[in-house]
Amino acid sequence: MFYNLIETQLEDVTEFWQAYPLAHRIDVIRRGRPRIAWLYEKPDTSTFRYRCFNPTVTINAVRPDIGAAWFSLDEMPTVLSIVGHLDVLVVCRVRYDSQIARIISRSIARGTRVLFDCDDLVFNSRNVHLIIKTLDQPDNEPVSWDFWHGYIGRIEATARLCQGSISTNSFLNELIQKTVGCSSGAIVQNYLARDQENISRRLLAAKRERGYVGDGNVTIGYFSGTPTHNRDFAVVAPALGRLLASDPRTRLRIVGYAPPHAQLINFADRIEVVPFHDHLNLQRLIAEVEINIAPLQDNDFTNCKSELKYFEAAAVGTWTVATPTHAFRHAIRDGITGRLAREHEWDQALIEAVELVRDSSRYAAIAETVASECYTRYGWDKQADCILAATGADQFA
Repeated sequence: MFYNLIETQLEDVTEFWQAYPLAHRIDVIRRGRPRIAWLYEKPDTSTFRYRCFNPTVTINAVRPDIGAAWFSLDEMPTVLSIVGHLDVLVVCRVRYDSQIARIISRSIARGTRVLFDCDDLVFNSRNVHLIIKTLDQPDNEPVSWDFWHGYIGRIEATARLCQGSISTNSFLNELIQKTVGCSSGAIVQNYLARDQENISRRLLAAKRERGYVGDGNVTIGYFSGTPTHNRDFAVVAPALGRLLASDPRTRLRIVGYAPPHAQLINFADRIEVVPFHDHLNLQRLIAEVEINIAPLQDNDFTNCKSELKYFEAAAVGTWTVATPTHAFRHAIRDGITGRLAREHEWDQALIEAVELVRDSSRYAAIAETVASECYTRYGWDKQADCILAATGADQFA
């Protein structure tokens, strides 16, 4: 195991956006043209970071001549009154209300191109039953149905006001077009944040210096996030139980919420549960395991998910075994940069992964290939042209 790759705990960056006060963001967007604003309800560490924060950081660094900034919903009236004309407004998963309706209609009236950005299947109320089942939510409580119908219905209402859409993959893009009927749809993949890439390169260098040589123990990492992944974890749990039973030098690290599963009860002494961490410390935790697993149910909801669990592991040279959903099929070269495993293939895939890790010279070569491809495709500074084309901002050049 590659523990203590960085000896000291990284600084907590959970509220990373606080380094960008409103006055600064207004100044940034006013000093360039075209002007692109990303709008999100309230900053968080998930969708906001990938879909709003990262694009603005990329554009600001790579194309400082363009005005690009993110704003929260409660800031937008001030922004419109101060900045004046925006060329593009990207509305990311904002739920409909009278305020967002006014913002969108006012923007369109001024000639601003308004786009709906979404990274998940949360814009069609016909999918509520699928979502509740997939996320293991209670289906016998009215409050659950009220919440999900209200949440998704309001996002759908916002999407229908927009003139085009941006999503993370072609599967999701097609569903948006069918549901919302936007006149155009573009794809901007999720990718590494600048600080995330910097720390990942340091972690990769530390593994390289050690020659990717471990002590014979192999740690598998599951980075769950929330309890809504119970059914996803159930896809791989039986195979994990059989592996732990047959190979006493295997370990399991779960970061986030530990889904309960009867077949793992007897191996508590080899299962480490780590609480939630910010996105930089998460990279350290991923680097400290040799195998990353990304099990998912295979349905329309999960096929809309992005491949971030793959590229965050690839950035630190960690091998990934994943369910072959749409995004993973297009990201992973099976057997070369990772392993795709259907439900009945997890036993063999895990055994092969453990054998790979214990062959340090082979593992090192593959880890270097995986990381190199990751930085080429998902590097923070490789995305500007795609972002500008998706927003239509390249037409202003």
